[in-house]
Amino acid sequence: MAELNLKQIEDKLNSEFKGASRKLVFWYDEKRDFIGDIESLNLENAKIHNLTPTNLFATKVLLERRDTENNYLIYAPFKRPDNRENHLSDTIIYSKEFFADRTSLLAVDLGIDISYKPILEKYIKFFNAKDRTKRFYDLEVDSYNEESIEVALLSALTRSRVVNFEEVLRIVLSQGLSDNKYMEEFSKYDLEEAFWKYCNLNFSYKDEEPSLIKFSISLLLTYAGRQMNKELPKNLNKYILNKPGTVMAFVDQMMNSSIYMESFRKISDEVYKAVDGQAVFKDYDIKDLMNLDVFKDIDKYIITWSIERLLDENLNIEVNGSPILDLFKSRKFKHFRDLYGNKYDLLINAYYLIANKDIKIGDNVLELVEKYHEEYYKIDSYYRRFYYNLDKLENKAIFEDLQNLVENIYINRYLDKIAREFSNNMDYDKLGQKYKLQKNFYNNFIADSKERIIVIISDAFRYEVGKELVERFEYNEKIQADIQPQIGVLPSFTSLGMAALLPNEKIEIREDYSVYVDGKATRSLTERKAILEAKNSKSDCVQYDDLIKMTRDGMRQFFAGKEVIYIYHNQIDARGDKLNTEDEVFVACDEAMNEIEDLIRRLPNTVSATSFIVTADHGFIYTRSKNQEADKINKFFNGEDKVNKRFIISDNTYDILGTKNIIVSDVLGNYDKRTITMPLTSNVFKAQGGGQNFVHGGSSPQEIIVPVVSVKTTKGAVDVEDVKVSLISVLTKVTSLLVKLDFIQQEAVTDIIKPAKYSIKFVDESGELISNEETYLAKSKSTSSPDRVFSLRFNLRNKKYNKNRSYYLTITNTETGIEVYRQKTIIDIAFADEFGFDI
Repeated sequence: MAELNLKQIEDKLNSEFKGASRKLVFWYDEKRDFIGDIESLNLENAKIHNLTPTNLFATKVLLERRDTENNYLIYAPFKRPDNRENHLSDTIIYSKEFFADRTSLLAVDLGIDISYKPILEKYIKFFNAKDRTKRFYDLEVDSYNEESIEVALLSALTRSRVVNFEEVLRIVLSQGLSDNKYMEEFSKYDLEEAFWKYCNLNFSYKDEEPSLIKFSISLLLTYAGRQMNKELPKNLNKYILNKPGTVMAFVDQMMNSSIYMESFRKISDEVYKAVDGQAVFKDYDIKDLMNLDVFKDIDKYIITWSIERLLDENLNIEVNGSPILDLFKSRKFKHFRDLYGNKYDLLINAYYLIANKDIKIGDNVLELVEKYHEEYYKIDSYYRRFYYNLDKLENKAIFEDLQNLVENIYINRYLDKIAREFSNNMDYDKLGQKYKLQKNFYNNFIADSKERIIVIISDAFRYEVGKELVERFEYNEKIQADIQPQIGVLPSFTSLGMAALLPNEKIEIREDYSVYVDGKATRSLTERKAILEAKNSKSDCVQYDDLIKMTRDGMRQFFAGKEVIYIYHNQIDARGDKLNTEDEVFVACDEAMNEIEDLIRRLPNTVSATSFIVTADHGFIYTRSKNQEADKINKFFNGEDKVNKRFIISDNTYDILGTKNIIVSDVLGNYDKRTITMPLTSNVFKAQGGGQNFVHGGSSPQEIIVPVVSVKTTKGAVDVEDVKVSLISVLTKVTSLLVKLDFIQQEAVTDIIKPAKYSIKFVDESGELISNEETYLAKSKSTSSPDRVFSLRFNLRNKKYNKNRSYYLTITNTETGIEVYRQKTIIDIAFADEFGFDI
């Protein structure tokens, strides 16, 4: 931009002299550029006084004694003298100085001391555009020095809203490591050298030919070196920076930032490729890599290694002194958890299944139900969760062998064994002596209720899914839930199970296999409502899908005056019974739990409901491996027989190898002498229709033991309190850049205290991060305090700390964003930043 012309100077000076108060303006024209023009200036409200080196005292007398009314422009065609030699120095203090060059005017406008004029002149090209100048001005720098000016210039070019070099660096890196538009801007405005200078000052990065890729390699390898339990190869030492604390804090912020996370991951991939990460890390032991999470391929190594251990069925192996299971649980919460969390969950559930490969199952049917209620159900859950997580993966090839092992253990060592023992010893009379029977559900749970009760009947909501639903409620202090087993009817199919849950004296399966209760049909919602109302006139029933579409007022109107409400929910069976969707059944289980949980949370605040029962018509068997045609039970049955994949109802009694017969009357307590024939194992009859993998109707525990989940809520049910953590180490003064601290989870996780994730870090008085940021999931259920103690290590940034200022350790709940703990401390490190390296 050209220097100011005379008219611009005149306008500028006239603006200075506006107003009623007296004003004195000094203009030192060191280069004497305007000495010939000064007398031609047309000042509207001021006199011009020419200053010379010899009339300083006379000028002082003029301005302070002889004429104290008029405004004056004091023009001096020479350099301003030092204050010690300047009789007017005290006068200047309450006056203004005028500058006629662009740089000086900028300094004045921005409030920058004129001593920094050389810095502005160096970068004057930057200020040649109004928008850039405005961005600089809008940053509102608190105080100016060489660093703050240069960092502000870099911040303005990157359009950062704060003057912070690390934020500049994050923005620059997020634009890519090559052909970077911001680096081109820095070069254009002579700021590239300044950029690399602050990379050196902040991170100790120095290179004769610096580049973003080399700098990124240094950042990530320095970070990786601090996470590993063994040193990096010597040929990479040249990349290691001497300020690891600062590096870790910076990288942590990029990794955990919703704004920069994707950019970080691209950088991580480029760095990994640039250093040939596959060659660098392939020979390290897993124990050396177990904490490393800055490169995503590390998880690939760990997962591949873990699969091999599981395939060897070697569950006793330890990693750095901890069980392999702890490795899976730890890695699932690392940075790349969104990419690998499902894989680690898959490994966790595969581990538990393999751990049960030699399970012993007895032949006492009463003990079998008890054991299933307490332990065996978990194996079905492990299997479900294994496939739930496997099905979320796009590429499953690496898990094929593990999947085969899981299938073999689940079907051959557990499912068929427990189904055979339970079916062989099935005895309704004996079971009824200890456990409630489904056909008596209404009398057992509904008839004597003194309050409104809502029954949620979820089709095929099997027992182990009910167990998980109860676990979900454990962390809510205003919801109490428990579960008990109920012995379902045989055959375990929908129409019979739904009928058994209605009030009844007599259940019958008619010749066309429709089910009647006390002579009344039970198929439709209208028919079921009539049966409920016959027992209690203040009863009703509704489909879940219709209920959730109701408005709040509509829902209140529906429930008004009702004492017994049946809600029919169909998520699992609807998905599992169709060939094209049966493999989604475990997803449907999760969705069913979500929907039921949400409904139970909503209704207390909508319709004042506090008592719920969640149950099912039947359970199901699902295996991923398809039943082979050759393995199906194939027999020519009578054309009038009811033939299903898991049962046959017939007037005939079939003696088929691998099956069990039971008389209908033994199940329903009527006079029906027809025979129910069922496979002893998970095998199926050859029959038309339905899916190949999802079946029900038989007498396995998975099909016939149905849950009765009793839930009590209070109006306004809310989540319980998060578990708290606090510092137990003494932290009055920090004297080292490496700080190891002990913390404690204050109480055990219980039904009223739920797990919580916390971010723990050091910050300064302004809230700026000065250490790495650790994330900790507090979830211990141990009642022993020592078991809840944990240690974390912090690397402080290498910088000068003022021991007279305050610094803080903070603990923040990552879900709520609420800071729950703040410990004030002094940082007094003798040599921090003096030699350019961290301890």
